[in-house]
Amino acid sequence: MGELHYIAFEDEADNIKDRVESYWTKRANGFFDLRHDEIESEKAARWKNEIYKIIPSDRPLKILDVGCGAGFFEVILGNQGHDITGIDLTDEMISKANEMIRIYGLDNSRVKAVAGDAENLNFADEEFDVVISRNLTWTLPHPVEAYHEWHRVLKKGGFLLNFDAEYAKGAHNLKSPENLAHSKIEDALKDECHDIYHMLTISMLDRPHWDEHILNEVGFSQVDVDTTFGDRIFIERDEFYIPDKMFSIVAKKGN
Repeated sequence: MGELHYIAFEDEADNIKDRVESYWTKRANGFFDLRHDEIESEKAARWKNEIYKIIPSDRPLKILDVGCGAGFFEVILGNQGHDITGIDLTDEMISKANEMIRIYGLDNSRVKAVAGDAENLNFADEEFDVVISRNLTWTLPHPVEAYHEWHRVLKKGGFLLNFDAEYAKGAHNLKSPENLAHSKIEDALKDECHDIYHMLTISMLDRPHWDEHILNEVGFSQVDVDTTFGDRIFIERDEFYIPDKMFSIVAKKGN
């Protein structure tokens, strides 16, 4: 059964990462504004509360944020004293994340964003206490490879926190009046998003159950899925609201 999960991703289009990167380059400015507003909102405290239900709170941790976007986790976790490195495939997003870090006066020797590929990490084995990711996995051409890499760079006893949703399956929601988080995005970009992500095999899988299966195969000792996670963060129907329900996946690397 596991072999079928691996074979499914071999035929992804060669240029799909270029298309994904181009799309998010166009989204960078608006995405920066939205994440800045979210940092300033009550949702930042909700995110911290949920994260601290999982990760140790008694010491600074070394954290990798995979697909960091405009630097949301860099700010809310960097402000808690953690060393956090964000990576993103899109240079413009890296620039925006580092701008966000500067705005909030964080020490860029311990909080920073650098270019990187989630499916091929440039870090040593067992380098991080925590790997965290938000709204990235659904965009990946080879998520199995990514999960192997995230497991590799985690220390024994470390945690993977992955927050995602089946956005491609809900692509019809992009133009819905209820999709307030995307209300300021032009229709051409929404159409581009729809086209790109329906090219990806992961868009057809039953998630997060597929992720749970793969993470167990990869070697995580404990995998917990919560399909109600988003309901505790996005309570109000405000500028951050998306109809697609965010789930959380927490996986622990065995000692």
